[in-house]
Amino acid sequence: MSEVKQNIGRDDSKSSEDTLYEVSDAIATITLNRPEQMNTLGGSMLALVCDYITKAERDSEVRVIILTGNGRAFCAGLDVVSAQSRTGSDAGKNVKSAIPVTLNVKSFPPALIFNCEKPVICAMNGAAAGFGMDMALACDIRVLAKSAKMAPTPVKRGIVPESGGTWLLPRLVGWEKATEIFFTGRNLGADECQSLGLCAHVVPDADLVSFARNLAGDIAANAPLAVQSAKRLMRMGLSEQFNDHVHHVYMNFLQLMRTEDAREGMTSFAQKRPPEFRGN
Repeated sequence: MSEVKQNIGRDDSKSSEDTLYEVSDAIATITLNRPEQMNTLGGSMLALVCDYITKAERDSEVRVIILTGNGRAFCAGLDVVSAQSRTGSDAGKNVKSAIPVTLNVKSFPPALIFNCEKPVICAMNGAAAGFGMDMALACDIRVLAKSAKMAPTPVKRGIVPESGGTWLLPRLVGWEKATEIFFTGRNLGADECQSLGLCAHVVPDADLVSFARNLAGDIAANAPLAVQSAKRLMRMGLSEQFNDHVHHVYMNFLQLMRTEDAREGMTSFAQKRPPEFRGN
């Protein structure tokens, strides 16, 4: 896999105690950084992840987003343990306490990732359980470290995936396999995830970050408006009839043909040189 073909974007790094945000070479990296709590999400950390996804989508210099974690877990779900200690709730109320009373599902990370115009790569460094699995499934591309696993645990806790997993998984692996996974709640190792089509690549743990960045660089080197249009059209196609979809594809095609990037793509091809896309 090639490195980024050109030096695009700026360096823009920022961090909080439990979430890191960095922009380099047109790639925004959001890192869950609470390894001692298995990167469980709740409160300010949950809000900050949402803010960073939105920030990256709105930044014209960002072309690809990578979501990853530090430590042995990608994300072990919602922070029900802290919610219990704050509220004094019993175990049966943990999840309810961890989720805001006025929950806007469309502003939760899985929905923000799915609806994001820009490609999102999940670099899964470890276990993704419950809500963490929903976040991973919402990403466009998943690259798993060899030690990573998906843990569809909700039925073992008396609940269901609350943020899109039941919509995403059947579309990724088919109805029968999805029901078997959700009904049993069994763990899926990295190799099984790949065989099921739940990830594009499984790589050695030590190579995860570099592999994900190289993949993001290959994407970022392409025309960003065309990449974003392709994602938007594939997302629309999940609920459209074929004829309606082809009409929308053609409308997007006509818009793209008017862009400077389309002209550059054709010119660079004719001149047998690498293109220099600017996103306009």
